[in-house]
Amino acid sequence: MNAFLLEYLPVIIFAGIAAFIGVLFIALPMLLAPKSPDSEKLSAYECGFNAFDDARMKFDVRFYLVSILFIIFDLEVAFLFPWAVSMFDLSHAGMIFAFWSMMVFLGVLTIGFIYEWKKGALEWE
Repeated sequence: MNAFLLEYLPVIIFAGIAAFIGVLFIALPMLLAPKSPDSEKLSAYECGFNAFDDARMKFDVRFYLVSILFIIFDLEVAFLFPWAVSMFDLSHAGMIFAFWSMMVFLGVLTIGFIYEWKKGALEWE
């Protein structure tokens, strides 16, 4: 049984080092970082809205809509890179199938983009 537990020793050492580094990275900024907030540090960022009092206040859904559309199109474009790299390693019939399957994929993507454009999802007003 002792030899069996010795096989897990590297995992335990790794977990201990990871925990130590995690605690170190949390504790050191608390001890060493300067604590002088100014108006720039306390200002609104990313979404451009000032901080509001009530967390249950309604938030404009267009911000989320634009971010979701960005994620969707970004992931679909990221799908093109592995396809382009691996397509030329296929046989001739495989290349033809891969090409036309990507054209169908891009066609669906284009139809979805036109639909979103016509529905006004990209308008910010």
